[in-house]
Amino acid sequence: MSAIEIEEILSRKINMPEIKTVVAWASGNSGNLLRLWNFACSDERRTSVNALWTITHLPETDSNWILSLRDDMIDMLLVEGDSGKKRLILQILRELEYDKENIRTDFLDYCMSKINSECESYAVRCFSLYTAFKMCRHYPELIAELENHLDMMSFQSLSPGLKSALRQTESKIKKIKKR
Repeated sequence: MSAIEIEEILSRKINMPEIKTVVAWASGNSGNLLRLWNFACSDERRTSVNALWTITHLPETDSNWILSLRDDMIDMLLVEGDSGKKRLILQILRELEYDKENIRTDFLDYCMSKINSECESYAVRCFSLYTAFKMCRHYPELIAELENHLDMMSFQSLSPGLKSALRQTESKIKKIKKR
């Protein structure tokens, strides 16, 4: 398939078989992966959302490519206003590892600010919580700050998914504290 045909697919409502087609086209091919990222950066919302959705389905073999785009994705996220795009970007970023030396404070601040933001979707809040934990786990003082955010959640109405994210994160924090 050509990049033009892929762009045509991404510009309309798509389904899982089409996502699999785009994944097969892009996976393992650095040029096509770069084109897919360019589609994710498109000004056309549907094309951008569909490209991001496709990126969430890339196989583990493309994880180094995704990791190489981490800063670009964070930069995109920090200015993004569209809830759907934020959710997809956070879903991708949540799967990445965050080394002690590799934490962007602007991104950590962003995630912390979204955990209790009732104007954000539950998915954005959940992915922000999971990602914040991955960054905070290296520092006791950041774990304490995250726990303060978790305590504030107890005063809010939470979806089942957000309750689950809260329980899982609290459990992980307890394991860290036992070490």
